[in-house]
Amino acid sequence: MAIAKFSVPEKLAQAQASFLEKVKKKGKIRIGVNEVTKAIERGQAKLVVIAEDVSPEEIVMHLPLICDEKQIPYSFVKTKKELGEKSGIGVGTAAIAVTNEGEAKKELAEIAKQLSNLRK
Repeated sequence: MAIAKFSVPEKLAQAQASFLEKVKKKGKIRIGVNEVTKAIERGQAKLVVIAEDVSPEEIVMHLPLICDEKQIPYSFVKTKKELGEKSGIGVGTAAIAVTNEGEAKKELAEIAKQLSNLRK
């Protein structure tokens, strides 16, 4: 898929999944491309996760660019369905932004570090 600028290793994908499970219980997640875009532009997003199977791709193509601009870590998951499930909504979503990580600060820092290493 063209929007994924890098592939997320399995170990990091699992860490990301468990992080999202914790955040959906105690933290705050913005769901949907419009909400995610606003959270990034306002500097509220701490981590952005984008689904790779979004069609047409143009819907989410701007997210990595504005994340880079604002220095917000971003990552990818394979499907919208998986992203929706991990976020705690029963339906698929193209993108989410974690705006409050709750009690998972260490996990967020570790994921952000690994993502920045991937992109070098």
